[in-house]
Amino acid sequence: MPATCQRWSHQIQPDVIGLKSDTLIDQKVADGADDDDDEDGDNKTEINNAISREKEAFFTVFEGATKPIGVCNGRIADNLPSEQDVVSFYTLNGIGKMRIYDPNQAALQALRGTNIELILGVPNGDLQSLTTPSTANDWVQNNIVAFSPTVNFRYIAVGNEVEPSDPASQYVLPAMQNIYNALVSANLGGEIKVSTSVSASLLAQSYPPSAGSFGATSSTYITPIVSFLATTGAPLLVNVYPYFAYIGDPQSIRLDFALFTAQGTVFQDGPLAYQNLFDAIVDAFYSALEAAGGANVEIVVSETGWPSTGEAAATVDNASTYYKNLINHVNNGTPKKPGKATETYLFAMFDEDQKGPAETERHFGLFSPDKQPKYNNISFS
Repeated sequence: MPATCQRWSHQIQPDVIGLKSDTLIDQKVADGADDDDDEDGDNKTEINNAISREKEAFFTVFEGATKPIGVCNGRIADNLPSEQDVVSFYTLNGIGKMRIYDPNQAALQALRGTNIELILGVPNGDLQSLTTPSTANDWVQNNIVAFSPTVNFRYIAVGNEVEPSDPASQYVLPAMQNIYNALVSANLGGEIKVSTSVSASLLAQSYPPSAGSFGATSSTYITPIVSFLATTGAPLLVNVYPYFAYIGDPQSIRLDFALFTAQGTVFQDGPLAYQNLFDAIVDAFYSALEAAGGANVEIVVSETGWPSTGEAAATVDNASTYYKNLINHVNNGTPKKPGKATETYLFAMFDEDQKGPAETERHFGLFSPDKQPKYNNISFS
């Protein structure tokens, strides 16, 4: 989790996975602009198809589909490898997806020609400026068009874990709309999806997963965003942390349920059987999306991880177990979406020594900054 993230403020209910948010904001939502004028539609479609063919041809050398596992490239540290070395390290380890939290020019340069699929983040501090269309257009030109098609942009994450009570929440949707419109103008609207990354604190109810809902405390903020995602065909990016849910209420949440090691069904939700907490959280979000009018909106898990030291249950053994089991599990989908792989980004590639204040924040890395693996026998492919 980047330092800009809000810390979890969940109230764990005396059930398996009850998570609450206590915030509410009255948000004014900007209307979206039309994608293209009718008179330009045919011409822009032809150009867009040509660009798509060019990108497909450029990446022909890379055979086969990438795996559903990516890794977040957090950089809040003073001892990390160079961006070029990091990108090479991703390739060496067979990691085909990366998330970065800002348009780091060195990272974007290093990604050219690699075919690594990228989630590119917009920092929360930049959201207000992007409510101006010309600024959003400049941002897209400088950070996306300048690197396309040789950088394989997949999603733009406009803000990370912005809470409804955060003053920046009023800027999230207008910034998303402006970036989307700028992408459309650049003939990239069909291939690069615009979303935002949220935490489970937006859920007013999460147990059972079939009753998942955003509720009055967050629906004013998230429902217009869900409508935008449904209209543009973009997924909701969700940061999913069974670790924090577990340490928030270890009396009610079993460790084996959080680590994918429970034997058999832990609880039944109608016809759906749940054996791990990760699936329960993801499916609670799917139910909340349906209730908010986003039944066609997919979920991408934009962060998930387990720290190796610093607090209760943060051990090398537990973290290793979580990562290995998660990687082996996500291809199976969830009880609500069986057989549909859950695209998932592990947090994070390296330990980050300048994060905090909690000690665990510095120990989410899969590798040490010297590129030594912290866990044995983890395969990303």
